[in-house]
Amino acid sequence: MRILVVSDIHANWSALAAINEPHDVCLCLGDLVDYGPDPARCVRWAMEHARYAIRGNHDHGVAQGIAVSGETGYRYLTRVSRPHVWDALGSDERRYLLQLPLTQRFTLGGRRFYLVHATPRDPLDEYLMKDRLLWAKRVHNVEADIVCVGHSHMQFNLSVDGTVVLNPGSVGQPRDGDPRAAYAVIDDNKVELKRVDYPIEETISRIEATSLPERAKQLMSHSLRTGRLPDASMPLETPE
Repeated sequence: MRILVVSDIHANWSALAAINEPHDVCLCLGDLVDYGPDPARCVRWAMEHARYAIRGNHDHGVAQGIAVSGETGYRYLTRVSRPHVWDALGSDERRYLLQLPLTQRFTLGGRRFYLVHATPRDPLDEYLMKDRLLWAKRVHNVEADIVCVGHSHMQFNLSVDGTVVLNPGSVGQPRDGDPRAAYAVIDDNKVELKRVDYPIEETISRIEATSLPERAKQLMSHSLRTGRLPDASMPLETPE
């Protein structure tokens, strides 16, 4: 059985469409929306292709109509992009986000899976990077062979006391300095962390066509092109 694992798509259809990976089952670990220009298309893709999907913190915020405050970093980008997401989603897409579970358990190919966007202790919000000792505490008594997580936008594959902890990275908004779309494939007993090039400028052109503030467009473009936000000391271009 070949399993495609995706997470943190963030309304970046060009990145998602670039993943042309043969698979039997698709797992989606949340955060379909916010930031990018195509939330409805990405939600619809998950509705049609993901056999198992869970709710991310951005899916939760959009579905619940939660406004965000903030003037820096990704929090600022969430604040200014979320109203566009509300306007772009239809009733079916909103209902889908509302109905996504926080976690899922199931068995595939004789292996027990546990899906959660952040961590088992805090399904939506806790950030945990590639730290074997901390993950050992989080997956203790989870009773799964493979724990699939997202949220941090960082790819990793850890073996923790007999449990695999897999983060496929972010499809639509990598933050590790590699702007290519990230995902993972589980093929029998082999886990592959994969990247694929996609037409980044196509996504940026779609963002430029929105009514987002110029500052947000520049931050988003820099993040997509470089795989991270600019340093706070780095001046942004001043529009003419």
